[in-house]
Amino acid sequence: MQGKNILLAVSGGIAVYKAVALTSKLTQAGANVKVMMTNHAQEFVPPLSFQVLSKNDVYTNTFDEKKSSVVAHIDLADWADLVIVAPATANLIGKMANGIADDMVTTTILATEAPIWVAPAMNVHMIQHPAVVRNINRLYQDGVRFIEPEEGYLACGYVGRGRLEEPEKIVLRIAEFFQEDKSLLQGENILITAGATQEKLDPVRYFTNHSTGKMGFAIAEVAARQGANVTLVTSSKTLPVPPHVEVEYVESAEEMYQAVKKNQANQSIFVMTAAVADYTPAKFSKQKIKKQPGDFQIEMKRTKDILLEIGQNKTAQQVVIGFAAETENLPENAQKKLTTKNADLIVANNISQAGAGFSADTNIVTFYRKDGTSEALPLLDKRKVAEHIIQEAANLLRK
Repeated sequence: MQGKNILLAVSGGIAVYKAVALTSKLTQAGANVKVMMTNHAQEFVPPLSFQVLSKNDVYTNTFDEKKSSVVAHIDLADWADLVIVAPATANLIGKMANGIADDMVTTTILATEAPIWVAPAMNVHMIQHPAVVRNINRLYQDGVRFIEPEEGYLACGYVGRGRLEEPEKIVLRIAEFFQEDKSLLQGENILITAGATQEKLDPVRYFTNHSTGKMGFAIAEVAARQGANVTLVTSSKTLPVPPHVEVEYVESAEEMYQAVKKNQANQSIFVMTAAVADYTPAKFSKQKIKKQPGDFQIEMKRTKDILLEIGQNKTAQQVVIGFAAETENLPENAQKKLTTKNADLIVANNISQAGAGFSADTNIVTFYRKDGTSEALPLLDKRKVAEHIIQEAANLLRK
């Protein structure tokens, strides 16, 4: 972080004291830190605290121009290499999501072209409120990255999710950001499948599984950050689409197959994370199937094997990465899949392990490669797993 310009926007909440510590740690790490404060933030901590630690003027008023030769909020917006909003209250998140610029902080944020990170801090019920969730999703789609709050004891007395992430962890995240190779997959086309398919029985019922698409969406986000042209084929409509990702929504295994085939020729990398149904009802009833006396049997037919199709027809310049969600005999099943599907890499996990299931925000995976080597990763956040997968994909592409 040596010499990096970091603009810290501080809004009004009890977690402001952590922003003071964050300023100190960023400065110690070699960053140039400038601080903006809302009026409510000044109710908790005076600007002088930030001024002393950052060794820079603190900006609190849009019309308080420190230098007559520049417009302060534009000068700050252009100066920043990274903007961090910490703590970010529900009020400030709402303003940002709706383009409101009524003070120094919001005006500068609207004017900057630097990456923006938001670290929310609020009551557990507030962060779950539909309006706050909606505003966060909108910002996410606009390209804003979020530093997720921690779970723990809150100032209001509740225990739950809403605590501002610890300054040490935020500094670590920032350091990793500046170390990222932003051109790892520059200009490459990557297709990612994500989520569960839905196999319809009648207008009311369908067969599916527990996959949420979180892993695939995380991979899409990381790939886009590394400069790739990302196509995401998914059935998951509840997750926010990462910035700069082209999404194609599907429902059934057949629809996913057709979408992948349509985009197959011009892709460099395929990452097949979707949990595609192996079987689908042989017949679809246009009317709801009514309850009948006795048992009911459904005839199922095999769906197309998308990973097998892509693996068998890939060119020498294409990389194919498959996933294996297992409950037993993980190494044997993963190695078999690697061979039979003609994949370049299988990312396998035991979904019965705590922290490795479909709906979790974490995963425990092992890489199985064509050269016979394997690499087991520890329990990691799915974004961290995604970074490992994208690095592996880039290595395979170079080979």
